[in-house]
Amino acid sequence: MAEQPGSTDAQALDEVVRFTSDLIRIDTTNRGGGDCRERPAAEYAAARLSEAGIEPTLLERTEGRTNVVARIEGTDPSAGALLLHGHLDVVPAEAADWSVHPFSGEIRDGVVWGRGAVDMKNMDAMILAVVRAWARQGVRPRRDVVIAFTADEEASAEDGSGFLADRHAALFEGCTEGVSESGAFTFHDGGGRQIYPIAAGERGTGWLRLTARGRAGHGSKVNRENAVTRLAAAVTRIGDHEWPLRLTPTVRAALTELAALYGIETDLHDVDALLDKLGPAAKLVEATVRNSANPTMLDAGYKINVIPGEAVAHVDGRFLPGGEEEFRRTLDRLTGPDVDWEFEHREVALQAPVDSPTYARMRAAVEEFAPEGHVVPYCMSGGTDAKQFSRLGITGYGFAPLKLPEGFDYQALFHGVDERVPVEALHFGVRVLDRFLRTA
Repeated sequence: MAEQPGSTDAQALDEVVRFTSDLIRIDTTNRGGGDCRERPAAEYAAARLSEAGIEPTLLERTEGRTNVVARIEGTDPSAGALLLHGHLDVVPAEAADWSVHPFSGEIRDGVVWGRGAVDMKNMDAMILAVVRAWARQGVRPRRDVVIAFTADEEASAEDGSGFLADRHAALFEGCTEGVSESGAFTFHDGGGRQIYPIAAGERGTGWLRLTARGRAGHGSKVNRENAVTRLAAAVTRIGDHEWPLRLTPTVRAALTELAALYGIETDLHDVDALLDKLGPAAKLVEATVRNSANPTMLDAGYKINVIPGEAVAHVDGRFLPGGEEEFRRTLDRLTGPDVDWEFEHREVALQAPVDSPTYARMRAAVEEFAPEGHVVPYCMSGGTDAKQFSRLGITGYGFAPLKLPEGFDYQALFHGVDERVPVEALHFGVRVLDRFLRTA
């Protein structure tokens, strides 16, 4: 089996661009509450696999919320299988706000435009392009590779990875590690350095519903049991709270490697000062040195002269690996006796070793095609389908390689306006992903 660089063929480079554009044109907007239909995109992906002789299985918990799973047998039956997964749904986009229609998939000036271009139909297209090239070349990976294209990642994952993990675990038999979105992209620090962060952890998800109850009454009367007042006070306390520093092994490794890159003494006793010295590169770490809780929605009342008996708020909470108990205790204290809180959606925090052979192979694959780059580990501030697949004992990494030009703010385009990806970035991604998977 060839492992040399440059083994990706021209057809794969053409296909990754075409597949990205085609998938963008399939509107898989996930508005939450079950309002999404991934089936057309799932059928598209399944057809591309079938054309390459890879047998896909289509699975649904809810009609139209379709997932695709397939397995490519490796050459070493004793090796743990590798899960390669990407979601098919996207967040909403308002066409009036965009320079091009968000579901056009337009290719202009060497850039593919549209919702999903970075989150994450680009990675779906890379996976398809790589495994189809293998089929043409007669390549088999060392490990079994299980491919999963999932529904519902942009909401609860109940119809996607959660459903697959809970109801179809047999399809993932032998999988020990998984690879998916949000890693190995170019981060330009503004000083000429190119950093490639590979994700080896995720903060846990704690989406909260706060409910304040009080005494309903006329808006002109004194009311010391006003539910809106109680809720507003709790929301203010949460928004103003300064969470303490908590360093996980992944974040420690990230800070240590970044400090070495910049020639800065690694003082983990004063992390805020260290982050200040890192300049723009601090963005890769600063959201993951603490738990967080950000109020995002308020709902109370129905008429201006009526004090309601109930008021509700929603908070986007995130907690570090090992930090959930602190998160719960802090919310109990900040909400106080007059406001109840509950998890509306909760998923675990994740941590993956940065000294594993798999991480080393990801690093080597990036360095081979971007020798000027500096690979560092990092922890994602948000979450991915890796959370659900962790129920099966699968250790998850974020590795969706893209070589991006300076000034291209990759992270800002997640869920942002004018989402897009350069064609050359897709070509780089295919080459690096192919190289990694052949050696993984």
